[in-house]
Amino acid sequence: MPPLALPATRGGRLRVDTVPVGFDRLIVYAYPMTGLPGVDSPAGWDEIPGARGCTPESCGFRDHAAELALAGATVVGLSTQSSAYQAEAADRLGLPFPLLSDARLELAAAIGLPAFTIELDAAHDGGGVQTLLKRLTLVVRNGVVEHVFYPVFPPDRHAAEVLDWVQASTAST
Repeated sequence: MPPLALPATRGGRLRVDTVPVGFDRLIVYAYPMTGLPGVDSPAGWDEIPGARGCTPESCGFRDHAAELALAGATVVGLSTQSSAYQAEAADRLGLPFPLLSDARLELAAAIGLPAFTIELDAAHDGGGVQTLLKRLTLVVRNGVVEHVFYPVFPPDRHAAEVLDWVQASTAST
């Protein structure tokens, strides 16, 4: 992983190549975009493979965060949305971990994260044509990507899949 520090919803910047003290692994789950209550999804959203399901996926990681921590892993979410936009979802969903913003596509470009472009309504982080990440999860250990989950489907069960992998990997080391 490149030594990049990205803006976080809890303030400051977090390195994506460094596992926080007290943990063995950093789980970085990338998602396209969180929706807003009362705001329609972009036109054609449901036809984009993997686009729908960001909220259920985030809630899954929220619900499994304590179990992942017991297995030595901590979680961050990642999208290209601004931290200000992400903060609404983090608060509304009660996420016990930060969401990171790759709005400048630094990490996406550095490691070739899969992405797509779409026209968004102004309510979605200012709107216009934006580049969004495809759904994937990176497991970072000792500064390198140890495992990649891609594609991610179904998103609502993905956190449990990651937990199973982390527990199995911890048991075998």
